[in-house]
Amino acid sequence: MSLFEDTIKSIEGRDEVWREKARARLEQLTMPHWALGRLMDLALDLAGMTRSLRPPVERKAVVVMAGDHGVVAEGVSRFPQEVTPQMVCNFVNGGAGINALARQVGAQVVVVDMGVAHDISAMVEGGLVIDKKIGPGTANMAEGPAMSREQAIAAIEAGIEVAQGMADGVDLFGTGDMGIGNTTPSTAIVAALTGTPVAEVTGRGTGLDDDGFNHKIAVIEKALALNKPDPLDGLDVLAKVGGFEIGGIAGLILGAAARRKPIMVDGFISTAGALIACSLAPACKDYIIAAHRSVEQGHRIMHEHLGCEPLLDLNMRLGEGTGGALAMNVVEAARRVLTEVATFEEAAVSEAE
Repeated sequence: MSLFEDTIKSIEGRDEVWREKARARLEQLTMPHWALGRLMDLALDLAGMTRSLRPPVERKAVVVMAGDHGVVAEGVSRFPQEVTPQMVCNFVNGGAGINALARQVGAQVVVVDMGVAHDISAMVEGGLVIDKKIGPGTANMAEGPAMSREQAIAAIEAGIEVAQGMADGVDLFGTGDMGIGNTTPSTAIVAALTGTPVAEVTGRGTGLDDDGFNHKIAVIEKALALNKPDPLDGLDVLAKVGGFEIGGIAGLILGAAARRKPIMVDGFISTAGALIACSLAPACKDYIIAAHRSVEQGHRIMHEHLGCEPLLDLNMRLGEGTGGALAMNVVEAARRVLTEVATFEEAAVSEAE
């Protein structure tokens, strides 16, 4: 049996017994019933994920999956493909948005080359980037499948391997992405898996004007009509209209869920990876924490499809894992509510009559 199949079979949903143990404690805390709202809901989830009333979340890591996209040749992005390796260099030098926010929460940033179209072997050889390159960018999905089914499996398995390799030293994972043009395959994925019209889930990405926006919609509609991805087969969707880094994110989510680790899912591209992961192993949804809602209009549709309510809504649209890193503060807060707030009995405080 393959790593892909083994991982999917090993994923179990969160434990309801531990959730109820956490609920019993939270209902006795020295405050009005459920006065801390969604922090307490999150504490329940953490207990169920980790099977513990002291869920470990201290050791944090944001994994930034990087890859390029052949569909950029269709003019769907304002930025050239050269920006992808340039930003990878920025990540490893600590100068990007994700680096600043990760430092603020004490999270390490791990960069993975899933399919950057340029040679970044020097950074790999220097131990700054993990090499999981499937190929030098995907094919142009407006002319045919973005990748083969075998490449789609390889991308997911690469993400699983990264999760497995880090799991012993990480309590809380975060997803991140880098890849010029990657809102286009992400939009195609959400349209394919949810059946929502492309125009309703397409955003302006890096800042397209009206003509660019309408062109992007037309390119995505063309790719979907040409490739006909099967909405009942997440691998087919990934292969036909996805990206190597999106497959890596899906694999990271599956690998984290298999190890019962909570995983912060960042923005639009990361949530496309979550859609693929959940289509393959629905139980992995129990380990996903939706970090924030992007200004990309399709992100709300994604969350509704997954049944997730994001923790934050700050009009962010950077990606990289920035929203996931920022929301790690909220996860830490939820854990502290569960473990540090006294119950009425512990504090010798009278309860409400």
